[in-house]
Amino acid sequence: MLAPPPLPPALVDHAPGPLLTLDLLDAMRAALARGERVWPGSLDLGRSHGEASLADEGFGWRGMRYPWPGSLRPRTLYAFDGEAFVPVSRYAGKLIKLVPTEWGVPTFEIDGIKMLPTAKESPLADARRKVALVQPLGKRVLDTCGGLGYFAACCLDAGAAAIASFEKNEDVLWLRTLNPWSPDPAASGGRLSLAHADVAQAITTLPDASFDVALHDPPRFGIAGELYARSFYDQLARVLRPGARLFHYTGSPNKLTSGRDVPGEVARRLAAAGFRAERALDGVLAIRR
Repeated sequence: MLAPPPLPPALVDHAPGPLLTLDLLDAMRAALARGERVWPGSLDLGRSHGEASLADEGFGWRGMRYPWPGSLRPRTLYAFDGEAFVPVSRYAGKLIKLVPTEWGVPTFEIDGIKMLPTAKESPLADARRKVALVQPLGKRVLDTCGGLGYFAACCLDAGAAAIASFEKNEDVLWLRTLNPWSPDPAASGGRLSLAHADVAQAITTLPDASFDVALHDPPRFGIAGELYARSFYDQLARVLRPGARLFHYTGSPNKLTSGRDVPGEVARRLAAAGFRAERALDGVLAIRR
């Protein structure tokens, strides 16, 4: 597993080296076997394209030389740690890893549980549809559970004036430094701030009516029940101005096994906290009254 770099208060620049998958390695080695000395493609998950120079001892990419890795596992991303290509994964009580998808844009898993939807579209496209519901153009955005930063990236693209993003999990913040699709606050022109903090606590320090939009994508209820609580929704109502839009991701956990209606429960609690709430996509769209 890749040794984590020191984590500063703000997100560091993305690692410049290539990211490999089994498919990419097979493609480059096949090109070399055909006698080709140049392989055109992407080694940053489709974020950009270039040419790798191929040789028996390794390959070159953006002015750097890398040795050929040994055998790679499917559904695994590999980064160069200075000596060899190692999985982009980390274990600190739970195994967390960055996972490639057919869309290029990666998801991540914690103990084998996929944290973002990827079955029908890329996780970035999924985030874009949800961000469109809250209409962030020119607005101040609260991003409660930043994850890999796809909500924030879409808000930046949509012209948000400012985004305050919080992420509790240090391992997730580390994955962001290796994910080319995660937005870098340092490159946002001051529009994106990213705090390593538990939003359940941090929100109590935020000023009243200080945001025009909120995006709330918490872990499952069984993992972070406090982020589905009426007390947290009261805080959301306090920091949002009247008329502000909120999208709350819920999914439909336990619907088949227990018949529990989590989106309905969330909508009722939001209504009690001062929102007009209705189901939308795979969550709840609410407007601060």
